[in-house]
Amino acid sequence: MKLNPVCLCAGGIFESIESGPSGPEELAFKFALNTINRNRTLLPNTTLTYDIQRINMFDSFEASRKACEQLSLGVAAIFGPSHSSSANAVQSISNALGVPHIQTRWKHQVSDNRDSYYVSLYPDFCSRTVTVVYDDSTGLIRLQELIKAPSRYNIRLKIRQLAADTKDAKPLLKEMKKAKEFHVIFDCSHEIAAWILKQALSMGMVTEYYHYIFTTLDLFALDMEPYRFSGVNMTGFRILNTESPQVSSIIEKWSMERLQAPPKPDSGLLDGFMTVSDNTVENKRESCLYPQASWDGLTGRILFNKTNGLRTDFDLDVISLKENGLEKVKMLLSPTFHSKRRNLTKKSNSLHHWILLVVYVIEGERYVSYSRDDCCYSNERNFHRTNSLLSVFILTFSINCKPKGVSFQLNCIKADLAVAPLTITYVREKVIDFSKPFMTLGISILYRKPNGTNPGVFSFLNPLSPDIWMYILLACLGVSCVLFVIARFSPYEWYNPHPCNPDSDVVENNFTLLNSFWFGVGALMRQGSELMPKALSTRIVGGIWWFFTLIIISSYTANLAAFLTVERMESPIDSADDLAKQTKILYGVVEDGATMTFFKKTKISTYDKMWEFMNSRRQSVIVKSVEEGIHRVLTSDYAFLMESTAIEFVTQRNCNLTQIGGLIDSKAYGVGTPMGSPYRDKITIAILQLQEEGKLHMMKEKWWRGNGCPEEESKEASALGVQNIGGIFIVLAAGLMLSVFVAIGEVLYKSKQNAQIEKRSFCSAMLEELRVSLKCQRRRKQKPQPQAIVKTEEVINMHTFNDRRLPGKETMT
Repeated sequence: MKLNPVCLCAGGIFESIESGPSGPEELAFKFALNTINRNRTLLPNTTLTYDIQRINMFDSFEASRKACEQLSLGVAAIFGPSHSSSANAVQSISNALGVPHIQTRWKHQVSDNRDSYYVSLYPDFCSRTVTVVYDDSTGLIRLQELIKAPSRYNIRLKIRQLAADTKDAKPLLKEMKKAKEFHVIFDCSHEIAAWILKQALSMGMVTEYYHYIFTTLDLFALDMEPYRFSGVNMTGFRILNTESPQVSSIIEKWSMERLQAPPKPDSGLLDGFMTVSDNTVENKRESCLYPQASWDGLTGRILFNKTNGLRTDFDLDVISLKENGLEKVKMLLSPTFHSKRRNLTKKSNSLHHWILLVVYVIEGERYVSYSRDDCCYSNERNFHRTNSLLSVFILTFSINCKPKGVSFQLNCIKADLAVAPLTITYVREKVIDFSKPFMTLGISILYRKPNGTNPGVFSFLNPLSPDIWMYILLACLGVSCVLFVIARFSPYEWYNPHPCNPDSDVVENNFTLLNSFWFGVGALMRQGSELMPKALSTRIVGGIWWFFTLIIISSYTANLAAFLTVERMESPIDSADDLAKQTKILYGVVEDGATMTFFKKTKISTYDKMWEFMNSRRQSVIVKSVEEGIHRVLTSDYAFLMESTAIEFVTQRNCNLTQIGGLIDSKAYGVGTPMGSPYRDKITIAILQLQEEGKLHMMKEKWWRGNGCPEEESKEASALGVQNIGGIFIVLAAGLMLSVFVAIGEVLYKSKQNAQIEKRSFCSAMLEELRVSLKCQRRRKQKPQPQAIVKTEEVINMHTFNDRRLPGKETMT
């Protein structure tokens, strides 16, 4: 059966100048109708015509009048207008007459659904301050859920409005830049977004520190070539799937007909017209309130809500600016827009091809090498991996050698990195970000090396400590006394002074108290004496004393050589406590530096006292720079408090300087970056990698040590103390105890022999031995005889103190 041809007329109401050129929406409207007419498979036996009316923007009365004129022509549907006030007027007329009204604009839907896509994006953007910029009052309606966000999230929200009567956004952008508003949401059309980006680029606000979100669905239609390599974080939304073959085909046809790029934002008009055409052919009755069509169009799946006529169940892509242009990073699915969370701001971990402005503070040569006398020139240099911390990225950078205002330059984003002796402090951390520390340090004292002093007159006593000298004297006295006592008790130490008269009953002992002391002194002086012990016990005493003197004299001689050849280097101060206790040596710090801040805010009494001293003499002890402080140390009696890393570097270049004491505090150097910089984490990862590989230590050894002062051998000689030669005293004491036990054994053995000879008891013989030994007189000795022989002799006179008579002899007449 052959169907009669159908002619459908579509009405279009567009906001543009009456005599001006056709706008993009009008061109897309015409292109959609012509495309459907040419493709007879879409609507067979159907011809589409159109009636286009132009109105002024925001003129709702004119829009109502034009709609009535089109309805009088019998249009099948009305397309447009796009502005809310005019569209609402046309919508009221269409609802009253049952004529389809197609709108391609956003329409607010009251809903308590908290899973909307614009809310669920908050956790993805790690920011606590967000600025919302809108161009008209409808923007506040569209963003009402976003404006409610601070009540549910810990977010600080700022709302700004673009001037409606001008395209100059520079005053607004200047305020945002001054307030450091880096995260901005723009609710505006893609045309306004285009000139906002151009003006932001001219003001230096299109950098990696800024994150812009555009609510327009037409961001992909803008030319992103000027912004691709700027590093800016730009996020938007897209309903048109540009990767679809159907979309590519339409774009190609448009280009062939118009010899220009298609109006991508108005691709929804083609889908809308297909909805009306299909629904009109299948449903002739005008009582059909809402279309029932559902198919895949240029903007994805097309399906309408049966209640309110709004489109539902469509896909929305989240796009982000990459180096290759805008790329899809997420798809949001209607109606709840649940999606897998991803970091939309994530970029490549590599910093290749980025040009960074790096601020260096040149102090000596320890932080950067350069080949010109004046390093403050702007150029691009490639640093190799082993020469600089930044070379891990193999990046290109410009040098800005300004010694002051590093934190200010970072805070104002006039620099990307600050590689300098920049101490991580609380005050700085509030205005800039720091990487993980690449070097730990502390405050120490820089002072000139003391002049050497000649040994004193009594320097020969230095090899041994005073305790050792006292112990040697006591040991000599103790050994002499022990030798004297053992020599008197041991019967084998007494001898016959008249060897030619073997019948003599008088024996003597040479080890008097004075002779015993002389024996000890002679052995100690390595000169000896004529006194020679005869008993085993006394020989043990003598032998152990000789061994003791051998060790003592050898140790003394060896240490004496070191003391006589070493020039003593005595510093008047050894620590910060010594500085605080005196006022002769002046000391100070660099003005307004981290070291000065430490002393100013410290609660430790010693350092607080030092700060009171420096503050009271501010004009004479506080210096302007490190170089000035080093110069004062070399030319006057001045101690300079500075960071230990700088002291280590300076002392390797100037051998007249040295570090006094240890570290006063503990701190660290870090690479400074602006707040929220994307480079901080990358720098931190690189520093940790260098630390694990040991390359940071290698760099420090190379640039700090260099060809500086050679390592000085330790020439300081220390006196020998008890911990060095105390063991020899233990050996001496053990030897003396052994000699005492041997002497006791000798007395017991001799007493037993005498008891047998004299036919006496052992106890009486031993007591007689002890009694005679304790008397200071001569002792007679009676030779053992089988029987007693009476003999008249002269009375043997009592002689000296040391003679004793042999047992068994009696004085007889």
